[in-house]
Amino acid sequence: MDALVDNLLEELNCETVFTIPLFGGIPVTESVVVTWIIMAAVFLLCIVLVRNLSVEHPGRKQLALESAVGGIYNFFDDVMTGGGKEYYFYLMAVAVYIGISNLIGLIGFKPPTKDLNVTAALAVMSIVLIEISGIRSKGGAGWLKSFAQPIAIVLPINILEIFIKPLSLCMRLFGNVLGSFVIMELLKLVVPAVIPVVFSCYFDIFDGLIQAYVFVFLTALFMKEAMED
Repeated sequence: MDALVDNLLEELNCETVFTIPLFGGIPVTESVVVTWIIMAAVFLLCIVLVRNLSVEHPGRKQLALESAVGGIYNFFDDVMTGGGKEYYFYLMAVAVYIGISNLIGLIGFKPPTKDLNVTAALAVMSIVLIEISGIRSKGGAGWLKSFAQPIAIVLPINILEIFIKPLSLCMRLFGNVLGSFVIMELLKLVVPAVIPVVFSCYFDIFDGLIQAYVFVFLTALFMKEAMED
């Protein structure tokens, strides 16, 4: 168990890779560096995938890309019942980032989603977008009035939800990613090496993609609620 605790503390430790010599020194952690790597990889992949696109004679690559983008777009369209289309591509970008972040451990990198700072930042971004979508949909006055609906007595609860929702999104993503790590470490301690490989496929691949799905699904659902009259 000492080994498990040591490994867990190592996973939770956000190591500083280098420091930017500005404003007294800005530390750049491992999760930030891995995020930059993901951004660069996605950027290059986008350049490769959108080359030589054709309307008259689309190739297999283009058809597969259009099907993937169209499928994700339709998913958000179903969740938000056609509202807030201007937010779909942000949600798609977040889904891609979280999905890759959870899978990047398969090639030896530490997933950024194991850093509580990263999941907290994603949650704050989501809640800001949720409230902005409500303000744009209802107007400033309508948005303020919505906190007293359906009756004024629920005003404190509705205000509290502004802080509960990002906390829920943050801890759900962070807790599931960290929980899968703890389970895998326990399996390595009590069973032969072959069995953890099978479970690794589940936790690193399936569960990682599920967490990306749940995060953006809940964000889209909260946005739909914020935009409803």
